[in-house]
Amino acid sequence: MGWVILALALGGFGIGTTEFVAMGLLPNIAADLGVTEPVAGHLISAYALGVVVGAPVIAVLAARVSRRTLLIALMIAFTLGNALSIAATTYSSLMAARFVAGLPHGAYFGVAALVAAHLAGPGKRAIAVGKVMMGLSVANVLGVPAATWLGQALGWRSAMALVVVIGVLTVASLWWVLPDLRGMKLTSPTTELGGLRSSQIWLTLLVGTVGFGGFFAFYTYLNTALTSLGGLSESAVPIALMLFGAGMVTGNYVGGRLADSLGDRAIAIGMAAAAVTLVLFAALVSTGWPAVIVAFFVGCAGSTAIPGLQTRLMDVAHDAQTIAAALNHSALNVANAIGAWVGGLVIAQGFGYRAPSIVGAGFAVAGVVVLGVAVVAARRSGEAPKQREEPIPVGR
Repeated sequence: MGWVILALALGGFGIGTTEFVAMGLLPNIAADLGVTEPVAGHLISAYALGVVVGAPVIAVLAARVSRRTLLIALMIAFTLGNALSIAATTYSSLMAARFVAGLPHGAYFGVAALVAAHLAGPGKRAIAVGKVMMGLSVANVLGVPAATWLGQALGWRSAMALVVVIGVLTVASLWWVLPDLRGMKLTSPTTELGGLRSSQIWLTLLVGTVGFGGFFAFYTYLNTALTSLGGLSESAVPIALMLFGAGMVTGNYVGGRLADSLGDRAIAIGMAAAAVTLVLFAALVSTGWPAVIVAFFVGCAGSTAIPGLQTRLMDVAHDAQTIAAALNHSALNVANAIGAWVGGLVIAQGFGYRAPSIVGAGFAVAGVVVLGVAVVAARRSGEAPKQREEPIPVGR
């Protein structure tokens, strides 16, 4: 079980690295391809669009595919997408490559979470899911700084090459340690699409989209907030980002344990804590290093809600678990886009770089409200989430 979780998390580490490293290497990419930095920023949008499109499409089309085969195929596709990024010589070809690299993202995390929960069994599902998601968090602590340094020293293509190496290692690891997963029930495209009729699935996705919108509004402008308001040098920013990533690692671990024991309340606790820490950051951002410490707690609070959100989707989706679990990551990427847009909007209106954190706190509170609506609606309709119990597979 430990080796399976590690292999699944390694894939998340690679995905997290490629998703966020492009942000730090935008000036390098723009200069190499002969475009402006704002235009190069569309490469991030292309990857996010790939995630949003790929998650539901792959979940439906691959409904009858063995979960073991699907996970390995998704990681091969991810690795090839990043290899295409290395080979891209024009802006348009790199845009296409980033879109392709993003396609397996949501489906991989969704299926990986289902496999981890299935193997862990009742009472330990969220802990297992949290450990898989920890790969994404560790990427912010180790993968992104390492790839950024490599890209700045040897060119941005070397950062993508590092991701390809991680992808190859993940494919080999999954091939070696994943069992047959025969005990996991396969569905059909019709069943998966039928899950989209569930109001509980959509409400839960809305919780993630709204609740995490502010989380990304904070993260997008953290660099400039600390340097322009906190008076810190650019060299201090990587430390802040690493502490933020360390907070995400901690939050995933704590959130998994809370979700297994508290259910929906764990999501509410995480988002409420995020609101408090975001307000605290806004109050202390001008103090410099104390604000950097608060960034750790923002990362911890926000990530605490993720395992509970993922397992709630599994429970309300019934037989359409694959598309529901995959759509969670589409929702988080939509939250990323909304958060960055709203954060930029309030800055453009003259409210300054403190404002995204305040707006972020409002988003987190709104996420708790939407969760409350979902819980009340489930109780009134008799659709309260029920933990699914399936046999643990034996053999390879």
